[in-house]
Amino acid sequence: MRSSSSRRGTSHRRTPHTPRRTAAVALAGVAALIAAAVQGGTATAAPTTAPSAASKAKPGSESVRLTPAQRAALIREADAAKAETAKDLGLGAKEKLVVRDVLKDRDGTVHTRYERTYDGLPVLGGDLVVESTKADATAAVVKATRAAIKPATTKTAVSAAKARQQALKAGEAKDAGINRAPRKVIWAANGKPVVAYETVVGGFQHDGTPQELHVVTDATTGEKLFEWEAIETGTGNTVYSGTVDLTTTQSGSTYNLTDGARGNHKTYNLNRGTSGTGTLFSGPDDVWGNGTPSNLESAGADAHYGAALTWDYYKNVHGRSGIKGDGVGAYSRVHYGNNYVNAFWSDSCFCMTYGDGSGNANPLTSIDVAAHEMTHGLTSNTAGLNYSGESGGLNEATSDIFGSTVEFYANNSSDVGDYLIGEEININGDGTPLRYMDKPSKDGASKDSWYSGIGSIDVHYSSGPANHFFYLLSEGSGTKTINGVTYNSSTSDGLPVTGIGRDKAEKIWFRALTTKFTSTTNYAGARTGTLAATGELYGTDSAEYKAVQHAWAGINVGARPGDGGGGGTSFENTADVAIPDRGAAVTSSVTVSGRTGNAPSNLQVAVDIVHTYIGDLKVDLVAPDGTAYTLKGYGTGGSADNLNTTYTVNASSEVANGVWKLRVQDNAAVDTGYINSWKLTFP
Repeated sequence: MRSSSSRRGTSHRRTPHTPRRTAAVALAGVAALIAAAVQGGTATAAPTTAPSAASKAKPGSESVRLTPAQRAALIREADAAKAETAKDLGLGAKEKLVVRDVLKDRDGTVHTRYERTYDGLPVLGGDLVVESTKADATAAVVKATRAAIKPATTKTAVSAAKARQQALKAGEAKDAGINRAPRKVIWAANGKPVVAYETVVGGFQHDGTPQELHVVTDATTGEKLFEWEAIETGTGNTVYSGTVDLTTTQSGSTYNLTDGARGNHKTYNLNRGTSGTGTLFSGPDDVWGNGTPSNLESAGADAHYGAALTWDYYKNVHGRSGIKGDGVGAYSRVHYGNNYVNAFWSDSCFCMTYGDGSGNANPLTSIDVAAHEMTHGLTSNTAGLNYSGESGGLNEATSDIFGSTVEFYANNSSDVGDYLIGEEININGDGTPLRYMDKPSKDGASKDSWYSGIGSIDVHYSSGPANHFFYLLSEGSGTKTINGVTYNSSTSDGLPVTGIGRDKAEKIWFRALTTKFTSTTNYAGARTGTLAATGELYGTDSAEYKAVQHAWAGINVGARPGDGGGGGTSFENTADVAIPDRGAAVTSSVTVSGRTGNAPSNLQVAVDIVHTYIGDLKVDLVAPDGTAYTLKGYGTGGSADNLNTTYTVNASSEVANGVWKLRVQDNAAVDTGYINSWKLTFP
């Protein structure tokens, strides 16, 4: 129903609410409530190693803005050459590539993202990104898995009906049903590739959110291998952004919320329904809402405005036209369900959906939430970060990061840019934000820093370290006030981090997402990917490159550059030590001298182990008196290859000087490797 008292807007165009500046930051989504969009697989394997030798920035390494026609032409070229590319990559005769996305840098470098098939079957976790130059068609490649796609068999010993039954048991939804019959796939996202079934369970989750639960079943043993949820939860006279201009269309004497300037993005009113598209907002004038939640058009205006801002941000800052880069808009649905405290993105409808909150009084349509949901679509169509494990946390954090950068970009005086997540929607009922990027743990559940096992918690909370990283990289540690909000960000090692500004931080994260991350990227892989992106943008000997290292170390991922930062002292052993396959433990030693008293409570242990399937390894730090501190337990780490990370150990009860040892044992057969190096840093 339209309001006769609302003020007139502007059709066919949209102008900024206030003057804009293109900045970047980290913001928002609704924890356990606002989310993303998922592909298939787990969250472990890391990209190829970041540059080790110093290099200058690559002129023209930023992506160019491609028109839909230019992007389509590049995709056709990649598709025509995919057989030759597969040959160059050394793929097997039964493997084929499927072009998924493409980006082009100003220097002509092209980044093409592929899915893989094996013997005609989709390979879940087999995605890869190929970087090609004029001189080399496969100059570099980033793979979601390093395992060779050579399943023992493609024949099934388990029926599709049994896989279907297992999937139904896995779903805890009410009114569960199968969206489609189980499909036969190759599961390659954790461990050795095997033939499997992927089954999708429909219905609704406990809070009324639609369910699209993907269950992967081993087709030879019947074992459940993995599962993930593909529904990820996350203006006229608007509820949150004041009076703004909207781009609408007019047909005869009727206006409607269709944005002809942005891929015909449409905004629909579900009017408390939970299926279909509902009704396109339309009426006799170009005025939308009155700024109150009781007027159904107000939330529609918020969602339409947020989608337009997000489209403009990605186009103007990162050169991407629409979620898929093809100039085609998604659509928004508001007023989903009754008292529905959530918002979500769904690949199946290519749309964002918003509830009205508790008592239908606080629609979840603020700028950061809208950008958060739309970004889930972007992630799904680029890196495809699996919505489970560490990659799921990175997926969620990506939406938080770009949700906030869009809010800063909007420069809206009614909803200013900040590092608070969902601060406008009052989801907690007490006026507090949902999440805090400067110190994620302030919400009571999110984590400030990485630790072994973080992949086992809810992705809305495991996103905390990545959000914290982005804040530190943008603003640095310590106390500061930005746009009237005071922040106080500390680091896991107690050492300072100096920020490089949101503009640079957002470009680094976007480039890493679109050219370095894959479906299985974990935190260690995100560090590698962002360093590679930074090296290309600014050079590996730049202040920006060191800042990225410092920011990751500040959340316990990787080591500080140089001697550990902050005046610390490091002791390192770079000699290779072979790790016997399912054999006795081996050690590598460093001798600490020149220290006084005991070791610190934040002793940094940087570990670099080259080994396939790190889940087989148990890693301990052994103090001079023989006391062992477990850094990584056996069975943790999943199917990732190589362990390259930094652990923080409270060794304050140990005398600092003496011989310290890194002890590693391989507890299972087949996979092999060696200790490449390790380092102790005393801050």
